[in-house]
Amino acid sequence: MAGGIAGKEDRLGAGTKALVPVAGRPMVAWVLQALRRSGGLRRLVLVGPEELAGVAEEEKIPLVPAGRTAVESALNGAGALPGAEWLLLVTADIPMLTPEAVLDFLDRCRETSADLYYPIVTRRESETAYPGVKRTYVSLKEGTFTGGNMALFRADALPKCARRGQKLVALRKSPLALGWQIGPFFILKFLLRRLSLAEAERRFSELLGVRGKAVITPYPEIGVDVDKPTDLELAWRVLSAQAACRLRPGSSGSP
Repeated sequence: MAGGIAGKEDRLGAGTKALVPVAGRPMVAWVLQALRRSGGLRRLVLVGPEELAGVAEEEKIPLVPAGRTAVESALNGAGALPGAEWLLLVTADIPMLTPEAVLDFLDRCRETSADLYYPIVTRRESETAYPGVKRTYVSLKEGTFTGGNMALFRADALPKCARRGQKLVALRKSPLALGWQIGPFFILKFLLRRLSLAEAERRFSELLGVRGKAVITPYPEIGVDVDKPTDLELAWRVLSAQAACRLRPGSSGSP
């Protein structure tokens, strides 16, 4: 999905973040390249504003209008893929995403049975690969993690999950109401760092009405989104270096 409102600038100085140039290409083009080259997806659609029509045409994929919220956009994208049993939702702001990371996540999802799979990355993996990158981390019994920027849904579970998820999002400006909805005992265990990954999965599965599963991935690029100028500088360095390596004698592949 590639959100953005024409005429409204974000912290990167662009109205549509997906079109911010990174190493000579729109940010979203790098994401689409990784998804396509993974070989694990049958169809792709791009969800976003009309400004992305040029990218969609170049990539030869449908452009689906964005909704008023991320949840609405996800449902719009799902509606453009009739007959799909599974849906992979990916944000447009992770240009360092690689085909290997996508395929590894999909393979790990096949190891367990659930309706919703969400990737998480250990703090050690993230900070080792990208020192200095600022991320939001959550400490659980098993370790400290940051969330990824994609999710795999069973298609028939998405509408129910979306409805309940939207209600939780609506409560975000009322910490007391949100905390009560999640559960005070759950929050207490979290604050004391005594909450396990299994307990977190179970509680959010109850809240969303689907079977959710967190998937620990060794690919930190899944969790490094471009949200600040420093993130953009990092993406430029990483992708420019990769392009330079491909141009060296004896290397293979194309940007």
